[in-house]
Amino acid sequence: MPRRKRKPPAPLPLSIGPLPAKLSEQFAGQRLVFSDASQLQHGGLAAVLFEHSEAASHIATRSVPAGPSNELELRAAVFALRTAAQIFAGAPFALFADNSDAIERLQQAQCHGSEQDGELQAMFPHDDLNALLAPASLHWIKGHGRCRGNALADEQARLAARQTS
Repeated sequence: MPRRKRKPPAPLPLSIGPLPAKLSEQFAGQRLVFSDASQLQHGGLAAVLFEHSEAASHIATRSVPAGPSNELELRAAVFALRTAAQIFAGAPFALFADNSDAIERLQQAQCHGSEQDGELQAMFPHDDLNALLAPASLHWIKGHGRCRGNALADEQARLAARQTS
């Protein structure tokens, strides 16, 4: 007797706001920034910003040359920091990324100064990373989960990766 094919599990519904309910309370009233990267024909970077959890999103994307996944995710996080510096003008915000390596590296730079990481400085020679990191609290968030902000950043990064650089 042939085996019956299993239906794929139904996708989890996305959160109503930018963050899942269990995190919404913790970050209530804060500015929220989500970053993500994708690699298709090119690399794609995305930053999705919310003035607060009920606000409409501001979306910024950029196509870049393809590269290693962790490097693209780090570039996306710094792109989001730059965008937040322009949109929020030095006000504090929470940055969320689904790449733990990028978050940990930026947390190290934030804690010990970016000049301690020569490779990071070389990747972003025109940025004052210490100034970009100063107003940010950095957080890892599970990718491909229920987080609407992360899903939007993922979608925008994929669209940017299809563009010409």
